[in-house]
Amino acid sequence: RDEVIDNPARVCGLSTSTPASSPKVCIVGGGPAGFYTAQHLVKVSDVSVDIYERLPVPFGLVRFGVAPDHPEVKNVINTFTQTAQHARCSFHGNVRVGKDVTVEELQEAYHAVVLSYGAEGNRTMGVPGEDLAGVYSAKDFVGWYNGLPRNRELRPDLSCETAVILGQGNVALDVARMLLSPVDILKKTDITQHALDALAESSVRRVLIVGRRGPLQVACTIKELREMVNLPGTRPEMEASEFEGIAETLKSLARPRKRLTELLLKAAIETPGEEELEKRNRAERAWGFRFLRRPLEVLPSTDLIRAAGIRLAVNRLEGDGEGVRAVATGEVEDVECGLVISSIGYKSLPIDPAVPFDTRKAIIPNTMGRVQQTAGLYCSGWVKRGPTGVIATTMNDSFDTARTLLQDIGKGTLDVSTVKPGSQGVSALLEKRGVKPVSFSDWEKIDSEETRRGETRGKPREKMLDVGEMLQVARA
Repeated sequence: RDEVIDNPARVCGLSTSTPASSPKVCIVGGGPAGFYTAQHLVKVSDVSVDIYERLPVPFGLVRFGVAPDHPEVKNVINTFTQTAQHARCSFHGNVRVGKDVTVEELQEAYHAVVLSYGAEGNRTMGVPGEDLAGVYSAKDFVGWYNGLPRNRELRPDLSCETAVILGQGNVALDVARMLLSPVDILKKTDITQHALDALAESSVRRVLIVGRRGPLQVACTIKELREMVNLPGTRPEMEASEFEGIAETLKSLARPRKRLTELLLKAAIETPGEEELEKRNRAERAWGFRFLRRPLEVLPSTDLIRAAGIRLAVNRLEGDGEGVRAVATGEVEDVECGLVISSIGYKSLPIDPAVPFDTRKAIIPNTMGRVQQTAGLYCSGWVKRGPTGVIATTMNDSFDTARTLLQDIGKGTLDVSTVKPGSQGVSALLEKRGVKPVSFSDWEKIDSEETRRGETRGKPREKMLDVGEMLQVARA
């Protein structure tokens, strides 16, 4: 890897100066995978890159997925902005690939097309009652408080006392934190005002975070767990019986899992110190993990319209190590709750009939980022490997795809000898179809206006929620 970065011209057979006609690559998706792929391509080669994004605004899940109280994670936007402002990189927002322009048309205009459009779909629970009012996917709930235009009308009912979150990954803990955080903390973030107003009036006082396996398999990171443990105004409520025998396994655990489990045990069963005890006694809100539970049915209210509870199958674990699996015991448990949030994963969707797609794995079938049986077509990010990992995982994955593409140019397996029209050809098609792309400088107008609106409320920004308003500001 370092060799490609340190001496790309030698490894890939490419000049680092810009010839009259450099290879043209387009990237579909303006989120982390798209920007990291572009970053590597423009940094180590003479390739020209165009990024196409369906929304008028860039940055994908960094803008719409990262929790409002994690501003440090969003600092990567500064790096993406540098990439977008590079002489050989252009951003084209408000372009829906697969609708406004096909992948085949992009392939005609560019030497290579990289699909980096992420995972817009939700994995479903597949249980009765999933469609009742009061049941949401974590993806939509996160989109609601983070200002994703398609989720602005969600209006979740927060009038219940208990919420159940299914899944125990970082997104589940983000949602739990948003439901329980003091409004005084949230109002200093870039959370949308309508979500802030709703959370200020919320009646939710207890959040249960449910998983099908045990404490040793919990999927969150220690950072997220520590934030829950330290969340002001809250106390942990867990079942001591679910942690029997866990302390004895600590010695055999790898360090990251050991530290995570130690913190979990401390929160769950250790006698708290005086300061922590005082915090817990004052707390008006509570949270807790529930292990070895799987959803069977969302239980309806008497009018059969909304969620009133959830029926859980009680599991036991079989096997050990990585091969451990949850098996139903036959026991069931009903939990009363008015809010159910399913955080069991995102799912990529097919973008265009011309692109191969594995519907079972919900990814584009590929070998090291090369789309199978389709020359000149590549993929990176979640659509390449599935919706797993953190932003750094996506960075490495995207750099790998960029390296693969550059190696193919260097070896001659990707033909860049013909002259391609690039964005000029695509712009002509879009103009005929009445589509007006948003440039990066147009986005900067939106950015400035959002920042201005945020300043009036003491926030970093107030996000626009309406695509029409975004376009109006971009074109002012």
